[in-house]
Parts: sequence; C-alpha cells; structure tokens
Amino acid sequence: MHKPSKLSNLFWILSGCIIGTAVFAEMLGMKIFSLGKLLGLNSFAVSGLTFDFSMSVGILIWPFVFVISDLVNEYFGRSGVKRVSFLTAGIILFGFVFIYIGTSLPGSDFWLQLNNKDGHGQPFDIDFAYQSIFRQSGGIIVGSVTAFLISQMVDAYTFHSLRVITGHKKLWLRATGSTIVSQLIDSFIVLFIAFYVFGNWSMTQVLSVGVVQYFYKIILAIALTPVIYLAHNYIDRYLGDEHPNVNAAGEDNEKTAA
Repeated sequence: MHKPSKLSNLFWILSGCIIGTAVFAEMLGMKIFSLGKLLGLNSFAVSGLTFDFSMSVGILIWPFVFVISDLVNEYFGRSGVKRVSFLTAGIILFGFVFIYIGTSLPGSDFWLQLNNKDGHGQPFDIDFAYQSIFRQSGGIIVGSVTAFLISQMVDAYTFHSLRVITGHKKLWLRATGSTIVSQLIDSFIVLFIAFYVFGNWSMTQVLSVGVVQYFYKIILAIALTPVIYLAHNYIDRYLGDEHPNVNAAGEDNEKTAA
C-alpha cells in the first residue's frame, strides 16, 4: 500500500482543522452574547451607532479558520485554499440538511416526559428547545456560507498578492493583511444577509454588531501571529525534503494540494 506523503498528510490535517472549526462556529453562531456584560463595559454611541459589544458566539473561534487557511495558502497556494473552502461549505450545507431532518422528527414520548421540567421545576418543552437551538433559519445558512466562500477567496487572493511582493519574508504581513481585508467583508455580509435581508434586524444593528466582530477578529489575528510562526517553523521541520518548491513570486504549486 502506497504511503501518503508528508505534504498530503499536512494538507488533510490543515483541511480537517478548517472544516471542524467552521462547523463548530456554525453550530454555536445562533447565540448573540454581550461581551460588554462579561467584561463590565458600558455601551456608547458614535455617529448614531450604539455599540454594546454584542457578538455571535461563533465569532469567538471563527478567526482560527482564516489563520489555518493562511497556512494552507503558504504551502499549497490558492488552489489548496479553494479546494478546502468548497469542501467546507459543502459539509456545512450537508450538516444543515440533516439538522433540519433531525429537528423535524417527532420526539419519543418517554424522552419528552423525562425532560418536561427545567432545573427550577418549571414546565419545559425539550423538543422545542432542541429545534430552536439547532435549526437555524435559511437566511443564516445562506448568509454564513456566502460570507465564508467570498471572504475565503478574498483572503486567498490578498495573501497571494502580498506574497508576490514579499516573497518568503514577512509572513506576519501576509497573514494579518489578508485577514484585515477578508474579515471586513465576512463580518458584514453574513449579518446583512442573515439578519437584515432574511431577518428582522435594522441596518444600525447590522453595522454596530459587524464593527465589534470585525475588530475582535483583527485583534485576535494579530495576537495569533506568534502561533502562525510557530506552526510554520514546525511544518518546515516536519516536511524536510518534501517542502514545496514555491518560487519567490508566490506561484501556486498545484501538485502539493493533490
């Protein structure tokens, strides 16, 4: 049996990390939490926008998707990012289909009976709670997948363009720069489609939440820069002689992502 190459193993490990993180983010994304309440921050208004530091729970781990995508781009080029991005989007849509089926199935009588009260002894409909938590609206599905694919393509293109300029140097610039550009798009597209076009949010709410989420992503991306360098150095040592031959112009090595 043919032994997989180190490059092949690396591609699927990074792809698995992207897919898993993205799916977790989608599952958690329905809840909007208050970072202000958590940290004791007071809301404030600027130019008619009220910022109360509200964010989707899914945003907490979403920046890791783009950090890992930058590593895919570094070693496998834009073609590698495109492959894993479309695979991730397909798995997310596949998951939502079965979530819809699962939430539509009638609950067993004994399950409903055993879970008919909450922790305070009040009546509780566990089937309704299950549906409310897992069944996201069609608008959220469309918004999240659309925003993911567009932002991933923008991230890959920006990363590649910066690599043409920097060559193999200044990884921090490629990683942070591509995230700054791509997340500006991602932060607002998903909210606009999911909660403004298909939901009941006002444009003011979309902008205020989008701005908070965008700055959170940028801050975390900068904070994770040392992690990217550590991962990069570890991967270089792991690959050894199998390190992809990507020239200084940053051209894609199509074979490495195969």
